[in-house]
Amino acid sequence: MLARRKATLCLGKFLRFSVCASKSQPEKCFLQLLTPALRRHSSQSGPQHSVAIVGSGPAGYYTAQQLLKGDPGLVVDVYEKLPVPFGLVRYGVAPDHPEVKNVIHTFTQTAQNERCNFLGNIEVGRDVSLQELRNAYSAVILCYGAAEDRTLGVPGEDLPNVISAKSFVGWYNGLPEDKDLPVNLDCESAVVLGHGNVALDVARILLTPINMLEKTDISEHALDCLRRSKVKRVHLVGRRGPLQVAFTIKELREMVKLPGTRPVISPQDVQGLDKIIKDLPRPRRRLTELIHKTGTAVRPGSEEVKEWTLHFCRSPQRILTSAGGDVAGIELVVNRLQGETLESQKAVATDEREILPCGLVLRSIGYKSLPLDPSVPFSKGKNIIDNEDSRVKGEPGLYCTGWIGRGPVGVIADTMNYAFDTGRTVLQDLDNGRVARRELGCRDQLLNKLRSKAVTFEDWEKIDMAEMAAGEKIGKPREKLVNVEEMLQVACR
Repeated sequence: MLARRKATLCLGKFLRFSVCASKSQPEKCFLQLLTPALRRHSSQSGPQHSVAIVGSGPAGYYTAQQLLKGDPGLVVDVYEKLPVPFGLVRYGVAPDHPEVKNVIHTFTQTAQNERCNFLGNIEVGRDVSLQELRNAYSAVILCYGAAEDRTLGVPGEDLPNVISAKSFVGWYNGLPEDKDLPVNLDCESAVVLGHGNVALDVARILLTPINMLEKTDISEHALDCLRRSKVKRVHLVGRRGPLQVAFTIKELREMVKLPGTRPVISPQDVQGLDKIIKDLPRPRRRLTELIHKTGTAVRPGSEEVKEWTLHFCRSPQRILTSAGGDVAGIELVVNRLQGETLESQKAVATDEREILPCGLVLRSIGYKSLPLDPSVPFSKGKNIIDNEDSRVKGEPGLYCTGWIGRGPVGVIADTMNYAFDTGRTVLQDLDNGRVARRELGCRDQLLNKLRSKAVTFEDWEKIDMAEMAAGEKIGKPREKLVNVEEMLQVACR
């Protein structure tokens, strides 16, 4: 595998120059960093034009794929604030789910298209303004995702070892901004607040046998911490009932089958589910069947030393602290459900309270997006850009897709479909004159300005090779670089 990647990289050297060449020879035009075909596009007259995509995750590359497929005269530049591409596929997918990351092969094919360029290490708002992009490109598509997690708003949330699941995922996946996250696993019980796939991911990572994790691309600093972990019990707490959980059957099945652990679901919580299962939609029916089966199963005595528990109809009230200022537990309010239909049922607090002792709290109650620029209309209530069919309201030529357009919902397949729709919308607007096409000269001037900082896709391939080589030495598929400066040093070799 590594040998094939080296051959590919050598071929790439004939096609493009590295960023470092630009730094050592400032007089060279940044267009020399791009493919010869793109340089030909720049010198041709006619309707050649370009689109900028902000964000190199699934939404970004699926949109680029659709644009390149639909217009042979179109050039696509993908901007990314990190020196490495692929967003949540690289930093959000659990390390024990390598099959989900296979989509990177598709993204790589798109990135290697002669009309597609990756501009890593370029942050919009820091290195280039949104207005500069809009002046240089026929269209700009925002798909930078949801960068912040939702908070609980309860007393004690600022205690040490009360951590967002987003940061915890970034920590074990090697996201540079989370590599130094202070995680203390010197406790027997942890509480995960949330019943989504991310909640099950972090619970599974806490409980998975180390010998299984050692074969993944989990970051070594996290693996060292997990080796010393004393966590034996994980409580997964949700505010509504078993019919409203947001995780999928695949994730639940993995938890049920996790070696060395036992699942705990109160029979009382699943009582009566068997009578309504047949009337549920198929995906929900299969999931509910597994929840019911797990809750009613008679389990013989076993040697499992770890366990995980699903708690339903509970909401956090406050995080309890010990005399030394550490997390000691969490106080929960017991909810009852109100509403005529399953989808509309809401959790209403009762006067009943419970306390779960724990030393670690992970909140996994959702993500939210942040505004990129004051000029972009933003819905603070929904935490998305105000848009209609991906078109940003009142801003011709500006579009959005992915989580920034609809919110943090769905899986990669949902993002793909949304991104494809966005791509078709942009192509339609370019064809019918709804937005003006800009000549490539404007874009070329901007790229020359950014030449000293930008990381190309070929530079990323150097990082990719270095990570795989480091992983190979310790029996892992890769060991990610977790420091941006190290990434840039490797890219400039």
